[in-house]
Amino acid sequence: MQDSHTSETTQKSIEAAIVSGILSAKIRPGTRLGENQLAVLFGVSRTRVREAMMRLETRGIVHVSPRRGWFVVEPSAEDAIAVYEARRVVEAGLLRSMGVLTEEGRKALDIHLNEERNAMAAGDRQRLTYLMGDFHIRIAELSGNTIIVDILRDLTARTILISMLYQSEFHAAQSHEGHCRIFEAMQSGDFVRAAELSVEHLDEVEMGLDLTARPDPLSDLRNSLSLPLKAASAISRQSDPRTTTSKEQ
Repeated sequence: MQDSHTSETTQKSIEAAIVSGILSAKIRPGTRLGENQLAVLFGVSRTRVREAMMRLETRGIVHVSPRRGWFVVEPSAEDAIAVYEARRVVEAGLLRSMGVLTEEGRKALDIHLNEERNAMAAGDRQRLTYLMGDFHIRIAELSGNTIIVDILRDLTARTILISMLYQSEFHAAQSHEGHCRIFEAMQSGDFVRAAELSVEHLDEVEMGLDLTARPDPLSDLRNSLSLPLKAASAISRQSDPRTTTSKEQ
């Protein structure tokens, strides 16, 4: 029988694994997270899994659907606007509060930017997705404030879910250049400028979203059946009771 410390560690492991999967774009919006499957994978009871899911729900990462189970959130356009606004406030405030970039911090960010360049050269989009989000988390880690790190990790995970739903094109080079400009300002000791550049960078990313797009609920099945979007949309309309005519009722 697990003691309370072990139980808490297991819950955090489940939470960390799911958030990590989202940060690396391996777990998509709307993914079902079965309690039974997670219990088997982590070797714990469904109660422990449920507790972890409830914690993730309070963090805005998952939601529960009655009689259906737990799912990764599918952020709405309104959610996307709110998340980016929150990130601007947190990241700009964080950078303004930083007075110096240590040599250790400089090396860590320099190595990270090299990893971004290498991933772009290799065309590894999944790796790039992770690195682009991790850059911002690494800056938070330099502050030494674990609360800000946790907040920014969750916001970054939600940003990646937003990108998977609303970003039609992946502008890796543009994001990388934005990161480089922020890093240069930090190296020069101009953290006010770094904060301004972080806001500009987030503005650019948000502007690249098509928030008028509606997520395709049949995307996974459509891809599996190799159906074009038009055909899938027709199937969706036929299966939607709201489109049933009065003659059919």
